[in-house]
Amino acid sequence: MQLGSYRIDQPVLVAPMAGVTDRPYRQLCRRFGASYAVSEMAASNPALWKSVKTSQRLNHDGEAAPVAVQLAGADPRMMAQAARYNADRGAQVIDINMGCPAKKVCALAAGSALMGQEPLALRIVEAVIEALANRERAVPVTVKMRTGICAASRNVQKLALAMQSLGVSMIVVHGRTREQGFNGEAEYDSLQSVKAALQIPVIANGDIDSAEKAAAVLKRTGCDGVMVGRAALGRPWLFAQIAAELMGQPGFAEPGLESLRNAMQVHFDDHMRFYGEPSGVRSFRKHVSWYLPQWVRISARQLIQGLPAQDWAQEALQRFFRIESSARQWVFIEQCFACLIQGENKASDASSPRDCRLIAA
Repeated sequence: MQLGSYRIDQPVLVAPMAGVTDRPYRQLCRRFGASYAVSEMAASNPALWKSVKTSQRLNHDGEAAPVAVQLAGADPRMMAQAARYNADRGAQVIDINMGCPAKKVCALAAGSALMGQEPLALRIVEAVIEALANRERAVPVTVKMRTGICAASRNVQKLALAMQSLGVSMIVVHGRTREQGFNGEAEYDSLQSVKAALQIPVIANGDIDSAEKAAAVLKRTGCDGVMVGRAALGRPWLFAQIAAELMGQPGFAEPGLESLRNAMQVHFDDHMRFYGEPSGVRSFRKHVSWYLPQWVRISARQLIQGLPAQDWAQEALQRFFRIESSARQWVFIEQCFACLIQGENKASDASSPRDCRLIAA
């Protein structure tokens, strides 16, 4: 698949996710087989560009090409200015966010709210493309969108055709409406219609949580690739599984505990180098809850909901959320894996306090 002057070898892409797809996470997904990854959305408001978060999002050191940055906003002039600003600082692709259903984004008339304001949406696209024209190396503009505002107003095909005529290089469609948020199931008929109508690449997104599902969605829609988001949280190897399935190669098995630990350590080390302490310690906590096995995630969910600690896992997690040192955080993670591996080797219940009391100590 071609995106401007960039060749995307595998049609397996990483979806932009706020608070998740930072540089360490994007690089991890690339190591596991993703060919393309989009940054978490960056604000188009210049007043926010000097913040610590924005400066971190502008750090693309060592990142494989093409570097794709997603912008969110509802002002064509600001979006154009933000596109130039990011391209000057290493962005090689600019993605326009017209898919985020979050209330705080839509309240600003940005994200998926733009699908209900077609003239404004097209002015933004036109302004961004014009802002990036005549550069030494072309910067493709892509758009991530939903099927429409609601089921009665699925206008994705109409908008996508207009955007293609303006010069957009690729369209990503999440198979839900803004009204759905992330509820219900994604539908793919709209994606099939968009792909049939366009000449540029069209990428399918929404509920793609396995290699088999990815292959089925591509077969059904005819899309050029798949974009995976929430399903890969704590499962970066999902990209390798999808790539193997699409290439007709032997299946990529789910990793064992040792392999999971090794993948987590690579991510942890990169994350800490990028953020430092204590910011990195705090921001990695969510990844721990995604990586660790289901019984720990259940305990974490109970803890977050304010339920009393009833077993060792909940007590351990209470202690974990008070850790502010990366060294201590990794010790906790190592102990969790030691406990799990010990339980696995003994073919016993790994959640037994008898085996794992050291974590809560």
